[in-house]
Amino acid sequence: MKQIVIEGEILNLREDYEKFENNRLSKYGCKSINSIGREMEEEECKIRTKFQRDRDRIIHSKAFRRLKHKTQVFLAPEGDHYRTRLTHTLEVSQISRTIARALKLNEDLTEAISLGHDLGHTPFGHNGEKTLKDITSFGFEHNIQSLRVVDLLEKHKERQGLNLTFEVRDGILNHRGDGIPITLEGRIVKTADRIAYLNHDIDDAVRAGVIKNNDIPKDVIDILGKSHGERINNMVVDMIEKSLGKEDIAMSTNAKNAMDNLRRFMFERIYLNTEAKSENYKAEKILRDLFYYYMDNPNEIPKDTFSIDEDREVRVKDYIAGMTDRYAIKKYKDIFMPLPWDK
Repeated sequence: MKQIVIEGEILNLREDYEKFENNRLSKYGCKSINSIGREMEEEECKIRTKFQRDRDRIIHSKAFRRLKHKTQVFLAPEGDHYRTRLTHTLEVSQISRTIARALKLNEDLTEAISLGHDLGHTPFGHNGEKTLKDITSFGFEHNIQSLRVVDLLEKHKERQGLNLTFEVRDGILNHRGDGIPITLEGRIVKTADRIAYLNHDIDDAVRAGVIKNNDIPKDVIDILGKSHGERINNMVVDMIEKSLGKEDIAMSTNAKNAMDNLRRFMFERIYLNTEAKSENYKAEKILRDLFYYYMDNPNEIPKDTFSIDEDREVRVKDYIAGMTDRYAIKKYKDIFMPLPWDK
């Protein structure tokens, strides 16, 4: 990185920003200068902090670009306004940054974690994840795969792995399940992820005609609000009010209970709804058939796959998990559907 020279003076913008963080962030915020660091040491950038560099590496990764063609909830929607895994990721990032800014925590760290948290997600949403979990001998969890993507499957400067900081990697790994991120920024993302998907999945379900707004339980509406914007705003404000100046990220009992009730409603009416999931058996068949095909024909996996020297099942899992919905469908057609005979 070239030094920036203004009027004969060499300026280090990164150091200026690190001083800004020290002056601006709460004592509970994770300052980039205090990062545990990277597995492989690197020369510091003159412009960006460690977390800003992590964010940029994630945004420029192939795995991030593929998110635009990965299902959120509804498979192969006909409308242009349904969420994808990419738009979900951006909504999580926006919510996380809003909360981090209000709490005087590190926005760049929350953004990097948010943008990277779903990089390991399968094609066809959670149905794809469940399918890989069922058919592999070692199971599958998208948060673990997301960490594998940034640690091994993506490249940075011709080396395998993005060599991200410990804090970003920790936040990606622990954004779901029982794991607790070591930073408050990571804990913000863990809750912001749920805030985002609960609300935008309702929005998509209403658009698809699976539910109506007045189907949402009254106790949830009374506490969180009736509209998409009201619910997100009320959840975010509640988190800020209950976490300001604290050593943890929290929500009020009322808001948390309402959020849990909303999640149960979503599982009953949307996530497990036969109409909303009517195409799932097709997605499951596609992934199962592809998995067993590549187990029998591993040489057909692209040669630039990093895990080429690893266990065959791991290689197949990595390849299929990285597919977009449309690429998985194309490969299925190429392999299993007969070609037209022109003669």
